[in-house]
Amino acid sequence: MAAERIAAIEELAARESSWCTGANLKNAPTHQDEKPPRKVVVVDAAGLLSAKFPPRDKLLKPWLTTQSLAMIYAPRGIGKTHMALGVAYALASGGEFLGWQATAQTPVLYLDGEMPGADLKSRVATVIASNDQEAAAGYLRFVTPDLQEDGVMPNLYQPEGREAINAALGNARVIIVDNLSCLVRGGKENEGESWQPVQEWALQMRSQGLSVVFVHHAGKGGQQRGTSKREDVLDTVIALRKPADYEPDQGARFEVHFEKARALYGQDVSPFEAALTTLPDGNQTWAVRAVSDVSEEQMIELAGLGLTMREIGGELGVNHSTVVRALNKAKDAGRYTPKPKRAKKPATPRGDSL
Repeated sequence: MAAERIAAIEELAARESSWCTGANLKNAPTHQDEKPPRKVVVVDAAGLLSAKFPPRDKLLKPWLTTQSLAMIYAPRGIGKTHMALGVAYALASGGEFLGWQATAQTPVLYLDGEMPGADLKSRVATVIASNDQEAAAGYLRFVTPDLQEDGVMPNLYQPEGREAINAALGNARVIIVDNLSCLVRGGKENEGESWQPVQEWALQMRSQGLSVVFVHHAGKGGQQRGTSKREDVLDTVIALRKPADYEPDQGARFEVHFEKARALYGQDVSPFEAALTTLPDGNQTWAVRAVSDVSEEQMIELAGLGLTMREIGGELGVNHSTVVRALNKAKDAGRYTPKPKRAKKPATPRGDSL
């Protein structure tokens, strides 16, 4: 009985072997085509200290350097693309933007994921006309949907999309990805695994000496939308927030907050407000002021309307003690004069009970 079972097993094995011999190789198990494991380079402390790495030069002081990975995020409609274009042109022209100074002209590749071509053209024309510095030829290049044969941008979630962008890099030293929602199409936005292929591409760009600036949307809670894993490898995260008294018709007006700033501190990361104004000749200019000054002005204005200090704090979302200190400081400096308090009316005596 045992011998018959052994014979049956051997016959079955022979059949399987024969079938696999003539089988389509495309259907073969994937482990047959596996490559040998890649070689991992390991160095000791002495090897690390003697290794030659290129210096990380400042490109746009103080926050953007060579091999930077950064993110700018904001709610819809307050000026993400205005800011991204300003950064791009300052780099390409060796100029200045919002107080950030380019150290030299730096080639930029701008990936625009959503704007109609005519609108992008108009914005870039205004940026150029409003600046004294001129970008060198070929130092500011664009990839935009309306110029693609099929109207579709490369998808950074897919290998083919990343390869297409890599092939278009040319002389670029900074890549601006505007924005993640349009240019990373795949996976679930709130899951870290969906970010993994884009993160690996960004690290590959960094290893080649390039910098990448991602532009992203804020979620309903005010933080960057989707997985927080995106921030793990980033050097810098800049949040653009609506000022407390922001009105939709004000367009590009926002507070700039550094939420993550590796190796930056002090005045370099102090929050400030930026507002874009269009001049009578059609050119545009940016006004910049410290957030603390803006808050004081708002407090003084609300105090002038008769709000109590507690009411002002509730309106602006700050502590009551913060309002008291700010208004007292403004009063001592002569910037604020409190309204005289109204005299209380004397209580009317009640008649004696009968």
